[in-house]
Amino acid sequence: MHRRLALPFLLLAPALGAQVAIEPSAFVIRNGHDTLVVERFARTDGTITGRVTAKGQPEFRYRAFLGPGHSVDSMHMGVYAPGVAADAKPLQEARVILRGDSVLIRNTGGGRDFATQPGALPLLNNSYALTELYTERARAHGDSADIPGFALNGGVTLAVAVRPLAADSVVLTVVGQVNRLRVDATGRILGGTMPSAGLVITRVEGAVASRIALGKPDYSAPAGAPYTAREVTVPRDGFILGGTLTLPSGVTGRVPAVVTITGSGQQDRDEYIAVAGGYRPFRQVADTLGRRGIAVLRLDDRMIGASGGTVGTSADYADDVRAAVAWLREQPEIDPERIALVGHSEGGLIAPMVAATDPRLKGAVLMAGPSQTGRQILTFQQKQAIDLEPSIAPASRDSAYRANMAMTDSSAATNPWLRYFLAYDPLATASRVTTVPILILQGATDHQVTPEQAPALERAFTDAGNRDVTMRVFPELNHLFIHDPSGLPSGYGALTSNLVDPEVLGVLADWLAVRLAR
Repeated sequence: MHRRLALPFLLLAPALGAQVAIEPSAFVIRNGHDTLVVERFARTDGTITGRVTAKGQPEFRYRAFLGPGHSVDSMHMGVYAPGVAADAKPLQEARVILRGDSVLIRNTGGGRDFATQPGALPLLNNSYALTELYTERARAHGDSADIPGFALNGGVTLAVAVRPLAADSVVLTVVGQVNRLRVDATGRILGGTMPSAGLVITRVEGAVASRIALGKPDYSAPAGAPYTAREVTVPRDGFILGGTLTLPSGVTGRVPAVVTITGSGQQDRDEYIAVAGGYRPFRQVADTLGRRGIAVLRLDDRMIGASGGTVGTSADYADDVRAAVAWLREQPEIDPERIALVGHSEGGLIAPMVAATDPRLKGAVLMAGPSQTGRQILTFQQKQAIDLEPSIAPASRDSAYRANMAMTDSSAATNPWLRYFLAYDPLATASRVTTVPILILQGATDHQVTPEQAPALERAFTDAGNRDVTMRVFPELNHLFIHDPSGLPSGYGALTSNLVDPEVLGVLADWLAVRLAR
């Protein structure tokens, strides 16, 4: 499942919001004309202060305190809601201390110590200002270097290889991911590419850096579409959920409607993921159903885009969906008795929670919905990731696995979403959905919600007495329902398609058309 963005540590360091201006430099990551990530940063002799903003994700802010020999002594890090003010309160915050062969992570819950290798540098997703420390160290040691990197988002040490490509360029490789980077004589990164993902990295300086922004998403209906799209807001307790309602054009009378439910990780209403130029499954769902005369309400997750609120648990997000259904039932264009749900990944976990309490629903589609507890899912995912990581020696895998699970448990103590997810049993909820029709869709090469979970879900619904349960497993489709014989998440960057397979959309639309018929 797409993990909700969370550091393995919470709330300790001084606030990173009220800090010196960090506009002098920026790294921009693009896929074609689509700006995916902007990292603004300022560097002095002793610090790097940065802010990493990725499309559809919370913002990372950090301050790294530099030591001799292109090293980092410590860091303050925080996660912030997208688009908040510079002095906003962080969602999560921590202090990281790199000391010899150990990394100490401190937070209000106490924190943990992790084993690493002497000379390790921090690794932070999408931060080329920190990556620059690797290329500078390599330049200082004759262009080639193998440098241990401590992954701040995983708590494990990975091998980072830097090799010269030409006088003005190097190849930096970590976990099989190749970065071709242009550098100056000191190792300063000037730009580069990530060929397997089709990404271009650009460095900009001065006033230009402060003006760069992520592109605004386009949620409008495509030209000539037989439906309209309008911005809407759904009221919640003390905040709103913003989204788009697509309505079939030229229809007499009230129409049926679907509410989409995103997977884990704070995502926009399209469930945007930066894969192969941008994966937007719910935009495809809305288009497919709009052409079949079905309205679709898709909403930004809490704290994303037009939505407010704070990060909650899956149960809280189920309440958001209930509010969306209640809002739809009040709209004059919508038939209140013909409403269904479509959930992907964690959304496929949430949809049955709502269906169990709302027998008026005419259907729930579970796209890669889990049957296992979160602990079972993360146990498999973490073990597989460690087993497939070439930089972790076989003899070290058990200890790396134990460290990862210990870090998960430590995070759960202060992370309500993770704590709820680890313990939640989808099968217990499925046993309470006895009348709402269910469609289970599953990719056969899914490594995030594994294929054997689909028949387990089917049995739970049917054993409870539900007489309208359908399951379809699609060969060579991954967790995103994209053609992918391997299906490994580590290979998503190399996918050449960003589209849900048309057969999946056809099955989904045909099934809903029958259940939502008058």
